[in-house]
Amino acid sequence: MRETPLERRRRFSISKPKGDNSTTMTNRVEVFEQMLASDPENTMVMFGLAKEYEKLGRYADVIGVLEDYLSKADDEGNAYGVLANAYLQSGDREKAVEVYNKGIDVSMAHGHPSMANEYRMTLDIDLAD
Repeated sequence: MRETPLERRRRFSISKPKGDNSTTMTNRVEVFEQMLASDPENTMVMFGLAKEYEKLGRYADVIGVLEDYLSKADDEGNAYGVLANAYLQSGDREKAVEVYNKGIDVSMAHGHPSMANEYRMTLDIDLAD
């Protein structure tokens, strides 16, 4: 019998940070990695794991997880901003620009013009030639 999302959350409950935040962040990553190992198609877990990697500055991992996520999920634009930033932090400016442009198209298609404008401003101000 397949586990329900509520049962999964209870099994992998994440406590609030106490004390050393880096240890807590690592524990959160481990929990998300375990959840993803048990359900590799769970796009919510993928996105959560990518955000945890981002907090730790593990940009190569962010890129790997979000590329997989975007191949499986109908994201409304947010993941493109996270992914573009990860490429930028990794030194791949060209790929960051490409992903921001894709994020603009996707966010507009999903009715998120303010997100698209944020990405446009990033391109115009931070990534202008």
